[in-house]
Amino acid sequence: MKIDHVHFYVKDALVWQDWFVSHLGFQAVTDYIIPLTLTSNNEYGSFHTCTKVVKSGAVCFLLSSPLLPTSPVAEFLRQHPPGVADVAFAVEDVEKAIALATQHNAKILQPIQQYQQSQEYIKWGKISAWGSLTHTLIERGRLKGREQGAGGREQGEFVSSSPSSPPLPLLPSITAIDHIVLNVAAGDLERAVNWYEKILDFQPQQAFKIKTDRSALHSQVMLSRNGSVQLPINEPASAHSQIQEFLDVNQGAGIQHIALQTFNIVDAIAQFRSCGLSLLPVPQSYYSQLKQRQGLPLSAFELEALARQEILVDWKEDNQKAVLLQIFTQPIFGQPTFFFEFIERRFQAQGFGEGNFRALFEAIEKEQIKRGSL
Repeated sequence: MKIDHVHFYVKDALVWQDWFVSHLGFQAVTDYIIPLTLTSNNEYGSFHTCTKVVKSGAVCFLLSSPLLPTSPVAEFLRQHPPGVADVAFAVEDVEKAIALATQHNAKILQPIQQYQQSQEYIKWGKISAWGSLTHTLIERGRLKGREQGAGGREQGEFVSSSPSSPPLPLLPSITAIDHIVLNVAAGDLERAVNWYEKILDFQPQQAFKIKTDRSALHSQVMLSRNGSVQLPINEPASAHSQIQEFLDVNQGAGIQHIALQTFNIVDAIAQFRSCGLSLLPVPQSYYSQLKQRQGLPLSAFELEALARQEILVDWKEDNQKAVLLQIFTQPIFGQPTFFFEFIERRFQAQGFGEGNFRALFEAIEKEQIKRGSL
């Protein structure tokens, strides 16, 4: 299993396509086979919905907006702010995946369908997940050794394949999705963990309990069986938690943020800032405290560069080479809901870094205080 794409529902798909291109260096693409049909204008969508596709490295985002009130995007936006509506997973065998979901009483929103374009094929089904979130399960493949069969039907061996990627953008490349974070209501964390275990065969990993003088949250990291998909799930552990604020504004559970991998986070963030991207501020006192921490694995020059870009740093004392570097945007849709994280894992640093997790929690608390919600 891996993440195939993430589908955002927004008010204006073209505006957000331009935003991803101009702020994050994505490319607009039209050659990506997805569970949508192409219109006569060679654009994804239908008579009631406009869909644009942007891509960077292995990251693919679909951006849909309503053309008519009958669009499912319009219905979503009547209930929620703009955000993630669907996280699509690429699976080896979609029939097997849908059968497992059916066995555990998951709601099947779309039975398995198939579409073929040239020598590539795609089979997919969709299930209801947590809150209004859905998961599209996709099997991709390629016809090999095609022969003309009886009755004019084409026959051939199916082999797995990934769609060809467009050229990399000129800006520092975002290479992959590191993890996706789901927020659920207080008391729902255990149920959500069990749902992902049974329906999608995820396994529990790290667990966090973050508490300050003002608020708290609990988090459980879920990992796909093959280790390719990381899904932390958060629940609020206090009345005024930032998780509760998200749930209130979002009007229910939903995706809080997506972490995007980059090879050189310092240069990438400098470029993104120059393109007008708004990022969560980190006080310089944070870096003074880092200097006091035993075993700091960075040179003074490196730490100064990270401080200049306000990037968080964490490491484990038993493996000081494995450094975790993270930074977070302000909420991109104007309300305190969805945001992006950028992450660099040096020397294959694993996990999420409890120090960074707490620093993020405290930084968002400061933003809550500015908004008057804490």
